[in-house]
Amino acid sequence: MLAFDSSATPPTTELAVKKPSHGSESYLALVWRRLRRSWTGMAGLVLVGLLIFMAIFADFFAPMDPKATDVGFAPPQVMSFHDKDGNFVFQPRVYALSDSEELDPVTFQPIVGMDYDNPRLLGFFVKGAEYQLLGLIPVNRHFFGSTDGQPVHFLGTDKFGRDVLSRAIIGSRISLTIALTVVFIVTIIGTTVGMVSGYFGGTFDVWLQRFVELVLAFPQLPLYLALASLIPVTAPTNVFLAFVIAVMSALGWAQMSREVRGKTLALARIDYVRAAMAVGATDTRIIMQHIFPNVMSHVIVAVTLAIPSVVLLESFLGFLGFAVKPPLISWGLMLQDTATYSVIGSYPWILSPVGFVLVTVFAFNALGDGLRDAVDPY
Repeated sequence: MLAFDSSATPPTTELAVKKPSHGSESYLALVWRRLRRSWTGMAGLVLVGLLIFMAIFADFFAPMDPKATDVGFAPPQVMSFHDKDGNFVFQPRVYALSDSEELDPVTFQPIVGMDYDNPRLLGFFVKGAEYQLLGLIPVNRHFFGSTDGQPVHFLGTDKFGRDVLSRAIIGSRISLTIALTVVFIVTIIGTTVGMVSGYFGGTFDVWLQRFVELVLAFPQLPLYLALASLIPVTAPTNVFLAFVIAVMSALGWAQMSREVRGKTLALARIDYVRAAMAVGATDTRIIMQHIFPNVMSHVIVAVTLAIPSVVLLESFLGFLGFAVKPPLISWGLMLQDTATYSVIGSYPWILSPVGFVLVTVFAFNALGDGLRDAVDPY
């Protein structure tokens, strides 16, 4: 029979248990964590960042001077990695179109073909047209283009022989500036009017909302055209641009104010707001400290969804000639060249600015959808 020694201490195994550290996360951290789980929201965030970065350094990313002229309605030049004998080469190149010595048997015009004897080599950070970086520093380096400074048209040229890609990149600066400025003004006015109207209520709210409904009742498109036509053609471009921004902002704040007012009406009845009133807090403090932070989540999402609408509106008005005047460049102004069906059928690359508009609208809509799910997941 085995004897058990009670004095002996049984061997113990020490388990190293690591206690998880539960740190308190801020509201922004929670929103960012939810946003990272949405691939559409992250894709929209990346595209929005790239679009803004491209607009800021548009002159650097544009391969050519947007005002330089060449052959009108020249087709896009395709980048190639083969020489004239069909051998693979590492340095990309394009081949310009040139007239050959052969004649068309029907029209007796010279047959246009690729000039394989004079390739235009491509590279990064090449020298080109001089410009002012950020309006201050004179430089002549471009992100991508021909190494010898010869013209390259990746998206073809317009009727005046101007490079479509360069004009579209430069035009992003004006189009996004209009959209961001209009949405910024609309957000400031709409948020302020909505919070004040919803918080004070009563007769003040009733009369203010009647004015908001009057603004919303205006037929916007005819009013845009009527107001834009008041500016004389000889007015400076900056004045015309400021007037267009003012008109868009004056007609766009009402919808934002209605949405913020609805959120404010619900927040004004919450216990902590009533408690602040009971202890004698001023109306300004209650609005700024208790109501404003709680409506910001809705405002941020509304902003990201409003920017595509302004971009589309600017493109439409620019197509009609009521948004931007030359020498400024915008996507809507570039689309004026597509006014006739014959031009679209013969030179379809003129529709290239539509691609920039579609990418911009998709980017901001995807970011807005991702933010909406991250801000209010339930």
